[in-house]
Amino acid sequence: MAHENDPAVIDRLMRTKGTWAIVGLTRNEWRSAYDVSLYVRDRMGMEIIPVNLRGDDVHGEKGYRTLAEIPAAKHPIDVVDCFVNSQKVGAVIDQAIAVGAKAVWLQLGVFDDAAVERAKAAGLDVVVNSCPAREGWRVGI
Repeated sequence: MAHENDPAVIDRLMRTKGTWAIVGLTRNEWRSAYDVSLYVRDRMGMEIIPVNLRGDDVHGEKGYRTLAEIPAAKHPIDVVDCFVNSQKVGAVIDQAIAVGAKAVWLQLGVFDDAAVERAKAAGLDVVVNSCPAREGWRVGI
């Protein structure tokens, strides 16, 4: 069964200050994660943590290669924002569950029904095929 986003969950995630791990955020300014992460940090007021294959720092924020490498001092991770393709997002969701994240947000065009069901079964809030920068107008951010 396909997931339907709950507008109340989107509103709460976007308005509640917290820590967002942005998986797939690199220094590549042409990728959507680059600008959306600035929106999450600068407009929404969230702390962001870049997660990318090299562990590169982005926007002056310390980067990590995996969610598991993020130190306990930066926990809890409130939202894992997934800028990876659909074939890779299941592994990211499993990592999010393992580190005790509170929510996963799959960006536009990212789908994995089985992984979404695992996240929901683990008690995580889930948003699929959406972008906080596009939702901002609706929630007044």
